[in-house]
Amino acid sequence: MNTSSAVLGSNATGSLVLVPTPLDFGEDNTAPLDAVLPAQTIVRAAGISHWICENAKTTRAFLRRVAQTHPLALPIQQQQIMELPRAVHKRQAEANTFDPRPWLAVAQQGSDIGLTSEAGMPAIADPGESVVAAAHGLGLRVEPLVGPVSITLALAASGLNGQHFAFVGYLPQDSAARAERIRSMEQTVQRTGQTQLFIETPYRNAALWAALLQNLQPKTRLCLALGLTLPGGQVLTQTIEAWRSTGTPVLNAPALFAIGR
Repeated sequence: MNTSSAVLGSNATGSLVLVPTPLDFGEDNTAPLDAVLPAQTIVRAAGISHWICENAKTTRAFLRRVAQTHPLALPIQQQQIMELPRAVHKRQAEANTFDPRPWLAVAQQGSDIGLTSEAGMPAIADPGESVVAAAHGLGLRVEPLVGPVSITLALAASGLNGQHFAFVGYLPQDSAARAERIRSMEQTVQRTGQTQLFIETPYRNAALWAALLQNLQPKTRLCLALGLTLPGGQVLTQTIEAWRSTGTPVLNAPALFAIGR
């Protein structure tokens, strides 16, 4: 008898289910849900009626898309949706006082809870890791579903080092601090070969792009992954020298950037 299977099978508690969402948050031109999420992920999401999320409004919008192909366990108005505090989104000091364990009580009582973010896999470049950590602490099963992860999609298509990489999140908004961080990342690339991946909100993409072209060395390779999984999305990698002669691309879509050698 398989002991591990017996233990899992006897567990009467619910699971924390990590439900990925499409990468088209805030975009007018979206792909069909079944073009970016496997059928089993959509079916699993349709069966959940308790949610912890980054944003309740976008979670309801996601559930409306799910309902177009699969009936929901409960009408959207009856779904229990709990929104993470803003301090958790922004990684502010107040986030350290947030205790997600009371929110997981329904899972301890046998109901599954979905964790979702505005775009992509929750807890990867998005809030949610504190909820996942709390679930582990309570002995709950954590079940990640299959769906788009912008970091790995961009890295795989970049042609940069996929064996040794780091995701560094957002760069500083202050221009001097941002320039210093860019040069520091480039030194890491040159010293270790480690690919550096980072993101920015779409309305700051142009400023970040200008800073990259200004502060990186000509032979450093820069990848732009723009509109991943969206119609017209593309991943382009060139040296800084080549980018400077190409001209500024249109940067009005969700983007992920990477530098490597």
